[in-house]
Amino acid sequence: MSNAPTNDDAAAVARLREARTKIKRELAKIVVGQDEIIDSLLIGMLCKGHILLHGVPGLGKTLMARTLAKTLEMEFRRIQFTPDLMPADITGTDVMEEDHATGKHKVSFLPGPVFTNFLLADEINRTPPKTQAALLQAMQEAEISVGRETYKLKPPFFVVATQNPIEMEGTYPLPEAQLDRFMFNLKIKYPSVDEGVLIIKGTTSTVTATADAVLHAEEVLRLQELVRGVPVADSVVRYAARLVAATRPSLAGKDTGAKSLDAIHKYISYGASPRASQFLVLGSKARAILAGKYHVDFDDIKAVAHPVLRHRLVLNFHARADNVDADVLVNRLLEAVPTEEKK
Repeated sequence: MSNAPTNDDAAAVARLREARTKIKRELAKIVVGQDEIIDSLLIGMLCKGHILLHGVPGLGKTLMARTLAKTLEMEFRRIQFTPDLMPADITGTDVMEEDHATGKHKVSFLPGPVFTNFLLADEINRTPPKTQAALLQAMQEAEISVGRETYKLKPPFFVVATQNPIEMEGTYPLPEAQLDRFMFNLKIKYPSVDEGVLIIKGTTSTVTATADAVLHAEEVLRLQELVRGVPVADSVVRYAARLVAATRPSLAGKDTGAKSLDAIHKYISYGASPRASQFLVLGSKARAILAGKYHVDFDDIKAVAHPVLRHRLVLNFHARADNVDADVLVNRLLEAVPTEEKK
């Protein structure tokens, strides 16, 4: 997409904005509130990213993912991660079959649940690292290797994983390498009292609501390409790069434009990788066209900074001692790094 969008691009953006409104309307039949989370899920899907949902039990994480898949008319699979889950339970495995015509045996591949469009990895931290790692190749390269063969996943491929922040006994925290595969880390909050009333009324009566499809998987692919074509000014790209660079204590603020980052670096062992810069810009592109804009500005970068960066900052013992979390540090980061570089 150029700075002057074509008629096809303009029509696609208008279609996306209309679809966003309809998707949220359909989701509202099933899911109460959570507007920001729903927008972030749409952004992640449009960017070919993957989402980590963080929240206590009963907040509708699974329901939200299942309903979104239905509104996008995408094939949906759910994997319940447990301590005894094996990698083959996710990827699939080679099986020996008999050819009834010849009486001979042959080896064929039986695909696992990862071969879908929309995968819900429920409570992903309840399975050992070996099984968690079975998703790494799928999330990064959209393919699966079993034995000597590599199998491509049919696009679009979108992973939503959930984590429960309580009951940490018997869980396996995701390693940084896998956390970095997720575009966003979203924190789901408790509903308000009014929202709670709507939830109770909607789930304790004889009326069962259903959500209708709004987009098709083929349309999702078209919109994903559209997002990547949104233009971004060099100054905005540099701001995203400077913001991420400022998370790295080894740089000590060099080339970031910030006067001092000591109050941030004091609490960080390792900063964000270049993938964070990519997701900042991609997420900003999707946010811009969802708002009907044909360009990305600094506010778009700031709006996606928390979900992009909060799981990419490796905090040290000083942060735990002072009760400082990643969101606090991202706030300080946005205050410290200016949008415009001084000449």
